[in-house]
Amino acid sequence: MQAKIDEVGPNIFRLSVHVPEIAPPAGFTFNHFLLRGEEPLLFHTGLRRMFPILREAVGRLIPPESLRWIAFGHYEADECGAMNEWIAVAPQAQVAHGQTGCLVSLNDMADRSPRILEDGAVIELGGGMRARYLDTPHIPHGWDAGVLHEETSARCSAATCSPSLAMVRR
Repeated sequence: MQAKIDEVGPNIFRLSVHVPEIAPPAGFTFNHFLLRGEEPLLFHTGLRRMFPILREAVGRLIPPESLRWIAFGHYEADECGAMNEWIAVAPQAQVAHGQTGCLVSLNDMADRSPRILEDGAVIELGGGMRARYLDTPHIPHGWDAGVLHEETSARCSAATCSPSLAMVRR
């Protein structure tokens, strides 16, 4: 098993890991995203046992120890199972998530204190990149759910993405 890497926007990479044993015969693909700013951000850490595969893939794009931010949609094994493995590899990395997820799960489960993100909070990634956190309870699922929107990409300008994000927040 290995990760397929696709650049889906300028310095935005999707790392896809196909697992044929889940939901055979088609299998299931887990997607993770690396935003390669001056302070790189990994969105979805993957399952804990998937960590070696993702570490190798991230290593093809950045030194894994340079990872600065770890974020995910909500607290669930496929999204943050390898959170502490990433924290151990990257000494400056900090988990960033919404208030509910931090207070209910991450303050206890993360090996390093997380940054609590308020709805609309921005993480400056440097190099002209920034990601905005949006609380989205129960979308896609989970009361602690939230999404990150990289709002500086040429593929997703304010003019083209803001209307769809406004709909998500309703």
